[in-house]
Amino acid sequence: MTGTAAPALCWCPFPDVASAEAAAATLLDEGLIACANIVPGLRTLYAWNGERGGGSEAGALLKTNESLIKKLVARLAELHPYEEPAILGWPCDFTTPGTAAWLGGLTG
Repeated sequence: MTGTAAPALCWCPFPDVASAEAAAATLLDEGLIACANIVPGLRTLYAWNGERGGGSEAGALLKTNESLIKKLVARLAELHPYEEPAILGWPCDFTTPGTAAWLGGLTG
């Protein structure tokens, strides 16, 4: 992947599809992601602040590049409706050349 940043992914649950779409639209407009796959109907079980809970959420898998992942995570935390959102980001070691070029071309 010489000449471009390596691909990276970010996963984050949202309370609903509308909030995931709103955040993704902003991130697309700001050039921090090239694509968002929004997955409705997630059933979530969790432990938080010493209590167990559960609910319905929508997940978002956000595609970006490694040079933008820290900025993406920080911006997503600002946009997210949860007080303390679970945001995970990581570089991708393997991809196709076309995907690497597509995501590597993001400049933020």
